[in-house]
Amino acid sequence: MSEVARPDLNGSGSPDHTASVPAARTAPEPAAPRVIPSVYRFVVNVTYLPVLASGMHLEVHGREHVPVAGTPLVVAANHVSSLDPFLVARALPHGRFMQFMAKKELFVPLVGDIIRAGGSFPVDRSGNDLGAVRTSLRILKAGGTVGIFPQGTRGGGELHGGAALIAAKGRAPILPAGISRDGKRWIVRFGEPISPRGGIKSVTAELGVALTELSHPVGQPY
Repeated sequence: MSEVARPDLNGSGSPDHTASVPAARTAPEPAAPRVIPSVYRFVVNVTYLPVLASGMHLEVHGREHVPVAGTPLVVAANHVSSLDPFLVARALPHGRFMQFMAKKELFVPLVGDIIRAGGSFPVDRSGNDLGAVRTSLRILKAGGTVGIFPQGTRGGGELHGGAALIAAKGRAPILPAGISRDGKRWIVRFGEPISPRGGIKSVTAELGVALTELSHPVGQPY
């Protein structure tokens, strides 16, 4: 028996249980993934080369709807090609560094290092990845921008509620971004921000309506 826990042999003392219990320590919250601006811009510029090489260009509409940098924001876009994250990132005003949830399979040596340096982070699409959700919330808490494809996969039909859930928990508006291709144009259209209040189902439904409209090429009959 330890000296601290043993009572006084004369019966006049009592055990001091508090002295044997160490003070409780709470682990510090992990920091949000950091964006290295030079790497971010390098990736955005390099991934634009295939667009230029094919004789195409990017056309952006609705930049006036993008909230000022330094405020939390969830960007939710439809998913049509592997270029989508980079086109949306390029379309955003300078100062907005979008950090995408990227499928974990991309995080292999070298490629994964570049993706992380650009601020993006892995998500396991086979189930509910709570770690990715927590990472998203840390980014929003720091005033950052989280990018999500609510369809989950390219060409997916039904929208998942992850964007609405993260926006609600992070108290951030959702900026809908419609991506389309028309002839020699890649088009990104930003719509008016959607409030995260109102319930996951209703916000997701509102987002779906906005993306359907915004992903229709500008200048074509709707």
